[in-house]
Amino acid sequence: MGMRFTTRVLLAVAEWALGLALVLVLPQTVHHASAATGQDNEKIELYMIAGDYRRALETCQRGLDETPSVSGYVRLIYVYHAIDAYLEHLSREEQWTAVEQLYLNLAHRATEELVDPPGGLARMAKEMIQTGVRQQSDVAAAMANRLNKTETDRLWLEQARWRDAHPSGWWKSLPSDWMR
Repeated sequence: MGMRFTTRVLLAVAEWALGLALVLVLPQTVHHASAATGQDNEKIELYMIAGDYRRALETCQRGLDETPSVSGYVRLIYVYHAIDAYLEHLSREEQWTAVEQLYLNLAHRATEELVDPPGGLARMAKEMIQTGVRQQSDVAAAMANRLNKTETDRLWLEQARWRDAHPSGWWKSLPSDWMR
């Protein structure tokens, strides 16, 4: 009986110490994550304006590797959707050279899952990129929802308002609310 009491007391003290450690450490971690996100957002914004979606994706993916978060997954989804919308825009305008340039930009480095195999014609490239982007977007959306569905929904509403406010070029940058 004395052994059970001692074990319970030790467990209670350990739980209290863990709780205290989380209270002291987590706020610093969250603050650091938000600072890194601001820097990442600036880079992503610049890459999107330049049309360098490969680097925008890589920055999103690096951010998730360093500090996984709901906002990180939603930002990644947003860039995938921006690529999809940009391709739709280019195809409506019949700017097939620009589609080929986007294809080459994406094929140049570590985003192989978006453009397998390389070397297709522009219309084929468009279909291949859109299929890959849509699949990866769905995967990232499921991950964000598993982390925090409420936060994912909030961020998704922000980007939806941004898209509605900028229908002819929203894919060129991140929502302004995310840049604060």
